[in-house]
Amino acid sequence: MNVDAAVKSNIVDTYRSRTQRSAARHQEALNLLPSGIVHDSRRIWPYGVYGERALGSRKWDIDGNEYIDYYGGHGSLLLGHQHPQVVAAAQAQLNKGMHFAAAHELEVEWATLVREMVPCAERVRFTSSGTEATHLAIRLARAASGKPKIIRFIGNFHGWHDHVAFGNKDNADGKPLPGITPEVTAGVVLVRVNDLAEVERQLSTRNDIGAVMIEPLGTSSGAVPTSPVVLRELREITRRHGAFLIFDEVVSGFRAAPGGLQAAIGVTPDLAALAKVLAGGMPGGAVVGRKDILDWLDFDVSAAAKRERISHQGTHNAHPVCAAAGIATLKLIRDTDVCERATARANELRRGMNQVLEDEGIPWAVYGDYSFFHFFTNPENRAIKPTAFDAHQTPGEWFKPDKRERMQAKLVLSLMNHGVDPKGARGGIVSAAHTAQDVARTLEAWRRALRALRDEGDLN
Repeated sequence: MNVDAAVKSNIVDTYRSRTQRSAARHQEALNLLPSGIVHDSRRIWPYGVYGERALGSRKWDIDGNEYIDYYGGHGSLLLGHQHPQVVAAAQAQLNKGMHFAAAHELEVEWATLVREMVPCAERVRFTSSGTEATHLAIRLARAASGKPKIIRFIGNFHGWHDHVAFGNKDNADGKPLPGITPEVTAGVVLVRVNDLAEVERQLSTRNDIGAVMIEPLGTSSGAVPTSPVVLRELREITRRHGAFLIFDEVVSGFRAAPGGLQAAIGVTPDLAALAKVLAGGMPGGAVVGRKDILDWLDFDVSAAAKRERISHQGTHNAHPVCAAAGIATLKLIRDTDVCERATARANELRRGMNQVLEDEGIPWAVYGDYSFFHFFTNPENRAIKPTAFDAHQTPGEWFKPDKRERMQAKLVLSLMNHGVDPKGARGGIVSAAHTAQDVARTLEAWRRALRALRDEGDLN
């Protein structure tokens, strides 16, 4: 984020005055951690806040500031912070044992819930993160198909391992990032978002592609939307050409619906990667899918087939405390209406934010599906009506990154100054813990933040 550190701004000055302890901690961190952070998405100009505690829809920083939280543990906290049943389950297991270096009953119960809820989950293999899950899914697809390459969509995010860490954010042209070899990038065929004709062309003209992997909601959890119509056709194309379809449901799994987006729209992939909500805010991921594909991990099946199996380790796979939190979370999702409540609240929030934009005469829009909301800041100043904006009918090129980095940085700070913590300048994620009062306060903060930007000349 290239923002002039000397910029004069009441928004920035207010933020600095509210977050002095966080500023001091950030200065300490700069001597210990690259850029003072442990996750790229936590880079905020001039620095991010340090959290101290959280409950329900709220969190508090070490300076005592309260925020309505729309980041939600990077999307993992569908139930909100510190749900009592999830906390009780994790604490109970922590009192019994943290790590047995042995199988435990919770991993069987956890896997049973996943298989019952997720349509494609004939078998389950736990990992420690979403990145690990997409990595293993790709390896399984290559082994089971006998083909070395996969198709990915430019801009879709699947984690940070070598096969997915290019062609998404800062280098959409697909050139290797530092530390990634050309040989690895040669194993990936990049296709423009929603370009089914190109997928069909690639699969029909070559015989070395084993799978197609996609964020089924669309790029960055639907920031560039992919419609169910596209997914249904993609399912038919991959089936017709004998390629596996991999859904990256790390974010959408158990959030769009109890069985994930695949259950919500009735499109069943061959493999899916899960994480975030899966473990109820604790570390945890999984690859789920067809038995014949996951059988490549099975000792006995592989031996009987006289083939070399895929080896897969992981010290914290199905960690007992994570499993306990995950089980409690999935039972609440299965047995209650938390998915519907989060979606309904997000619908209410999107409508209200668009009405504020219209009232203020700002040609932006807030859009999204299920419990996500995204900011369209209209970098080319197109003529749009916020309350009538339909992202699914909007050309994909409209969603190109907004280069006004100072404006975006100040938008985040202004919202935080008014007690709202978004998912950076991209939007946010709503939980089942968010209330009507939260929405009302957010809409007022949205209005005040936009007016502050206008006062400083950033909406011109």
